[in-house]
Amino acid sequence: MYQELSIFSGNAHPALAHAICDYLGRPLGRMKVYQFSNENIFVEIGENVRQRDVFIIQPIVSPVNTRLMELLIMIDAFRRASAGRITAVIPYYAYGRSDKKDQPRVPITARLVANLIETAGADRVLTMDLHAGQIQGFFNIPVDELTAAYTIAQYFREKALEDVVVVATDLGGAKRARNLAERLGTPLALVEKRRVSNNDKTELMTVIGDVKGRRAVVIDDEIDTAGTLMQTVQALCERGVVEVYAAATHGVLSGPAVSRICQSPLREVVLTDTVPLPEEKRIDKIVTLTVAPLLGQAISRIHTGQSVGALFQ
Repeated sequence: MYQELSIFSGNAHPALAHAICDYLGRPLGRMKVYQFSNENIFVEIGENVRQRDVFIIQPIVSPVNTRLMELLIMIDAFRRASAGRITAVIPYYAYGRSDKKDQPRVPITARLVANLIETAGADRVLTMDLHAGQIQGFFNIPVDELTAAYTIAQYFREKALEDVVVVATDLGGAKRARNLAERLGTPLALVEKRRVSNNDKTELMTVIGDVKGRRAVVIDDEIDTAGTLMQTVQALCERGVVEVYAAATHGVLSGPAVSRICQSPLREVVLTDTVPLPEEKRIDKIVTLTVAPLLGQAISRIHTGQSVGALFQ
């Protein structure tokens, strides 16, 4: 059995790491992660970790490539410090949308990132709501994927909205939307879209399902520039919805996302804290739910050898 549970954090999301430690009643491990003037990243572990069960909290968020390198170097540092087991806790897995060759001469970067994490020395990965299920299979080490679907469903149940329809932003997200619709006891609608370029521009085709006179809850795994979300909202409003809410696990909110949300007819956008939300992006329409207790429970179960899947049964 691995020895003492130890939790450490990179620079990506220290607030989430502290919240997880508060939930578990454990201190955050001492570690320095910083850049030299030449942009080289250096990691210094501030305590003995020999044979400990180490969990590194580091979502791969902006600046994405810097946070990814921090994660890889932290893993290497713990491996060389003789940690008993190293679990990379990656609440948001960047490059997840590059999960297949959907056109000639393009990379599968999600697989490359998986290879890098393994090569650095991680023994297992704990993550949340991957963009595509097959990413788990890119790893040759155990991967536990959590979902924020129950947290989001509970939030909307407590709001007690009437005449709700859950809407998937595309056919690929139909399963996610169906699961939320089942938990809320509501009907399901789909938006069929066609992507026309690599720069996040899409062409909406049609809304499949009865949405007129209902309150729509649009669900997706992440909101990046909010371009697809805005097209979905426009299509739903044209078809007579009363109100539109949006929900996603990962609030990347890059580029014009916040201004688009602010100026849109959206009543509310519900996100989780897998991605840190800077002060300048905290507008009234955005509600953030914490996943710290969920990640804390999963970490505890992994450490004690219990089932992680039992959290969702």
